[in-house]
Amino acid sequence: MRLARLLTPDGPVSGRYEDGILHTDDGRYEVGRDGRLLPPCEPTALYCVGRNYAETIDQMEYERPDEPDFFIKPPAALRAHGEEIPYPEFTDELTYAGELAAVVGERCRNLAPEEVAEKVRGYTILNDVDALDQQGRTARKAFDGSGPLGPWIETDVDPTALDMHTDVAGERRQDANTELMLFDPYEIVAYLSERFTLRPGDVIAFGSPANPGLLEPGDEVEITYEGVGTLRNTVTDPGTVATPERTAD
Repeated sequence: MRLARLLTPDGPVSGRYEDGILHTDDGRYEVGRDGRLLPPCEPTALYCVGRNYAETIDQMEYERPDEPDFFIKPPAALRAHGEEIPYPEFTDELTYAGELAAVVGERCRNLAPEEVAEKVRGYTILNDVDALDQQGRTARKAFDGSGPLGPWIETDVDPTALDMHTDVAGERRQDANTELMLFDPYEIVAYLSERFTLRPGDVIAFGSPANPGLLEPGDEVEITYEGVGTLRNTVTDPGTVATPERTAD
């Protein structure tokens, strides 16, 4: 099942997404006509794991981690499927990275890996946008618009062996499978739950396969994970993108 959120003139609504229609307790909404997709959840934080694919580590000349290596993006980083990604004026090296992400379903802490599946609502897609020439991970990765997320949450998928690909301006840039992760999704969620109380809607992204790369204004980025969907956003010149409304309540 796919779960999505829509921003309508009367405010945000949530429900089951199927073939362009959002089914809610109050009725049905056509995406595009009755409203636009929002990020599929409202996280208190986005926990993002880096250096989780051996080929990416070799490509970027990173050291191989002994345990999951993570950083945090704030909710202000979010962009929905179809929303524009503003190219920040403070960087000349904006990059993409197509990542699978879990959405937490209920408050939890100190999970064992075998307990993770029952605590996860489902899976979605994150574009870990990075201002590569900035100093420090927070400056590079935690700015407004650095976390496109969506288009929905898929509740019925095994995250451990999914094919993925990323296309930028129609060119295939990434092509991999989640079985190549150094730490699998269950290990990562359990590891983070030892350090943080995870709350409903929180996002945990599992790292990028090889070939994260540069973006230019006008580039359309499409990130596809088998069984989940395709996240699509276009990069726009700075100053031309309005701050998105998340809610109307």
